[in-house]
Amino acid sequence: MAAQNRQDMGSGPVKPLLLQLMIPAVVAQVVNLLYNIVDRIYIGHIEGIGAAALTGVGLFAPILMLLNAFAMLIGAGGAPRTAIALGQGNKEDAEKIIGNSFTMLLFFAVVLTIGFYAGAPALLRLFGASDATLPYAVAYGRIYILGSVFVLLVMGMNPFITTQGFAKISMLTTVIGAVINIILDPILIFGLGPVPALGIAGAALATGIGQTVTLVLYLVVYCTTASPVRLRRKALRPDASLEGRLYAIGVPAILNLALPSLLVTFLNDLLAAFSESYVVVLGIYYKLQTFLYLPVSGIVQGMRPLISYNYGAKEHARVAKLYQLTLGMSAVIMAAGTVICMAASAPLIGLFSSNPETIAIGQTALRIICLGFVVSAVSTTSSGALEGLGKGAASLVISLCRYVIFIMPLAWLLCRQLGPTGVWHAFWATEVLSAIIAFAVYRRGISKK
Repeated sequence: MAAQNRQDMGSGPVKPLLLQLMIPAVVAQVVNLLYNIVDRIYIGHIEGIGAAALTGVGLFAPILMLLNAFAMLIGAGGAPRTAIALGQGNKEDAEKIIGNSFTMLLFFAVVLTIGFYAGAPALLRLFGASDATLPYAVAYGRIYILGSVFVLLVMGMNPFITTQGFAKISMLTTVIGAVINIILDPILIFGLGPVPALGIAGAALATGIGQTVTLVLYLVVYCTTASPVRLRRKALRPDASLEGRLYAIGVPAILNLALPSLLVTFLNDLLAAFSESYVVVLGIYYKLQTFLYLPVSGIVQGMRPLISYNYGAKEHARVAKLYQLTLGMSAVIMAAGTVICMAASAPLIGLFSSNPETIAIGQTALRIICLGFVVSAVSTTSSGALEGLGKGAASLVISLCRYVIFIMPLAWLLCRQLGPTGVWHAFWATEVLSAIIAFAVYRRGISKK
């Protein structure tokens, strides 16, 4: 990792620095999204069993989410602490954090691999697998689980590379792994030359190979290049007090991810009482939302390590500038999303459904929900900034407001007053109320220096 590929986190103009960290994050997310789409397309076209195989992979999703959660527990908890330590000039503490994080990821990988491999059939039955789909879910799941050590290490250690200012390296390793996966998918699923057709097992194997290559690249980065901190043997020894500090950020970060799923389940129950079409529209909205929030998520990812580093260095003016710049950029993107949803709501819904009733309901839903897009930038920016400051609990307060405290009661109340349209109104009302709380929580968090 050459020195010229590293961004200086504590000096230079803030805007170019944020862009240098943001753009690679967005590219990596787009490539991963593309991989997931392509992977599902290939699986769906396996002759004779495509539909059942695709359902089986879908049933594995809860286990995959749990694996991702444990990776985030360490990555989201350790990366901000590492950046803060680097900002303070405490290289020894930064290396200790990275070493402990690597050790914890290995421990979780071993425990989860044994537990999930043995319990896969029972867990998949619990998640809804039938006699027809269980064989495919188990075939895919067990191979994927055997490679979970690579998955956890890759996902858990990736934030540490960006934290050290190597956003391009982080992007390249992620993209290389995803591209290898995309290339190997058709070869291993359908067979090519001497390679036999492995079906759904081939899809899982392709993922494992891609993640293994990415992990090898990470280890080369950490062990052989001129990075600010490296993996050292003495830093791998577990430290209980340090692990507690990591969990203080990592646990709220996991809950932040879990809350949207809880909300979707709640809203589906409300909307199903009126018509299945409303449930379909809600699902379409969340698919569209993924593309809209992708660049915003990239900006926040770019901001987070910069805020951590400068907060540790006591450069509070730069921290404030980073927050303001991220907020402004996010608001501009969300404003563009609002205009698009207002002007092209019917065509957007039409991408996913040709049913006239679904398109009509979706058109109304998008035009109402998008009223809260711009103001939502306050919540997303504040939450990300607080995670960067090492204040995970404060970040969780904002997520609770957005996904539980405000929207659930509002949706329940408004749908009884306005029918299913009331659920759509609950979205923008929640964003306004959450933005007020988010800004107040952020100001309080940043004032505690």
